[in-house]
Amino acid sequence: MAQLKITLTHSATHRLPKQRKIVSALGLGRINSTVVKPDNEATRGALFHIAHLVKVEQVD
Repeated sequence: MAQLKITLTHSATHRLPKQRKIVSALGLGRINSTVVKPDNEATRGALFHIAHLVKVEQVD
């Protein structure tokens, strides 16, 4: 199964509360923090809401 490498590139401090919750639920804390998550519908849906804050790469 494919994996997604998600890196927080912009701060979530002055964003909507829903976006801040999504960032923390993904395990991203500070700028340039990175997590690897499975490429599934739930992850893609979360990334849709915070696409302007993160950089996503596909890892095989």
